[in-house]
Order: sequence, then structure tokens, then C-alpha cells
Amino acid sequence: MTKTANLNVRMNVTTLSWLLLMLMTTAASAQQKPITGYAPINGMKMYYEIHGSGEPVVMLHGSFMAISNNFQWTDWIGELSKTRKVIAIEMQGHGRTADTGRDFTYDNLADDVAALLDYLKIPNADLIGYSMGGGVALNCAIRHPEKVRKVVSISAVFRQNGWTKEGLDAFPQISAEAFKGTPIEADYIRLSPTPNEFPNFVKRVISADVKPHDFGADKLKATKAPMFFIHGDADGVRLDYIAETFRLKGGDVFGDLRPRSASRLAIIPNTTHVTLMNRVSTIVPMVNDFLNAKL
Repeated sequence: MTKTANLNVRMNVTTLSWLLLMLMTTAASAQQKPITGYAPINGMKMYYEIHGSGEPVVMLHGSFMAISNNFQWTDWIGELSKTRKVIAIEMQGHGRTADTGRDFTYDNLADDVAALLDYLKIPNADLIGYSMGGGVALNCAIRHPEKVRKVVSISAVFRQNGWTKEGLDAFPQISAEAFKGTPIEADYIRLSPTPNEFPNFVKRVISADVKPHDFGADKLKATKAPMFFIHGDADGVRLDYIAETFRLKGGDVFGDLRPRSASRLAIIPNTTHVTLMNRVSTIVPMVNDFLNAKL
């Protein structure tokens, strides 16, 4: 990459960090106080919250985030918990869950979700994941099919080159400095058992983004869990990749002429990776309809 291109990427990362600052909210939720706890799994104590009652759904946040600052996550939880048992977790190193010496990998994070369900004595659940969390949800459906009923994958990829080249070029430029003054930095310091480790935390998490990964198209196709792929029309995921992924789950049909797949696709107009999660009133009803559909 040339010096000019490198500078442009750094400027774009800085712009993104301020967009995060403007859009992320930590407003108090009107919902009842959740049940909280720490699950001793895979060598760590994973923080979780349980809201509401009903069929279980696990909420998986994005990179660097926590329950309190995954954009409008608390609003999502409030809406979904009206009819479901919502289990919101904080993954390795994020929020209240301390980091370990273990590498950040999608395999490890997916195995953690399965272990948490075992700890909570929940045979299987729906998974909703945003960005990194969406990738974890997809991988969990592949690695632990008996644990996953349905998947809602929001602006996520099952292999690294699903992101646009612009996004892939930006990932290595992300540093702790890019989050200066944002809720991501503030909440890490407020919540983490190791509040002084934020720069190292960013390096650790970004290592998962820059390391090539591919869960396998054939493995994704073979999963039994119906999947709902949700994207913005400018969310950093290649449009040809989105079409390929939906096609893998049986989406390439003329639905009026023959039975269609149980999986679904939504592309929200005028929406980016960051602004996607703010479309609560648009997306949550579609998610509820998907989760309510009989298998």
C-alpha cells in the first residue's frame, strides 16, 4: 500500500471512530433488571444476562463491544425479551469477561457459545449475531448443529474475503487511538477486570479480523439451521458474496413456482455497517417473524 493510500485508510478509520461516538448509546433501558452471572467455561468466566422468558435466543455482539455499547443492542434486547428469553453475553476479553491467553478465533468463540448453553442447561437456542458476533453464530451452527435452532446473521461473513477490499485494508490500521473518547474505550475501562489493557485488547481482537478465515461454503450449505442474512446496502460486505451466501442456503428459487428455503435475506437501503443496528423498528419485526416461523 502506498503512503497516500495508507494515510487515507487511517483518516477513514478516524472518521469511523467518531461516527461510532455519535451513534452508540448507553441509555438506560426500561426493561426489568436481568438475571446476571458468570459461566465458568473453557478456562474463563463468561458474563451473561438473561432478560424475559420464553424460547431462548442468544445475542452475540460485535468486535470491541459489550452489551451496553453494541449500538442499539439494549433496544433490541428490550423488544425481543417481550416474548423470548434473551441471553446476552460478553465474549472473551469483551466487557466484563476477562481475556485469557487463548487466541481470538471464531472456532474458540463458537465453542464458548455451545459451552454456555450447556452450563445454562439449554438444549438449543436461536442465535443473533452482529458483525463478529454474526460470524460466531454462523460458525456455531456449523460446529455445534445440535445447539442451534435458527441463526440471524447481521453484517457478517463466513470467510474473510466476504468483506470489501476497502474494509480489509482498513482492519490492520485500527488501533486503540481510533477509539479515543468513544463508548468502546470508556466501557472497556468501566467494565473490564483489566481496565489498563485496552491497547492490548484492541490488538488481540483485530488479530482475528486480519487473520484469514473460512468456515467452508460446503459446511455452511450443509447446516440444518435456517438462516436470516441481514445487510445494509453499503455495510462493507461484497454484494456478490451476499448473493452467494444466500444461494448456499437455498435462496436462489422462484418462490411462486416451488417451495422456497426456510432461510431469508434482507438488504436495508441507505444503510452502513454502523447505522444498520439503528434500524431497530425496521429489522426487529422481521427477525421476530423469522424466529416465529415454524420449522
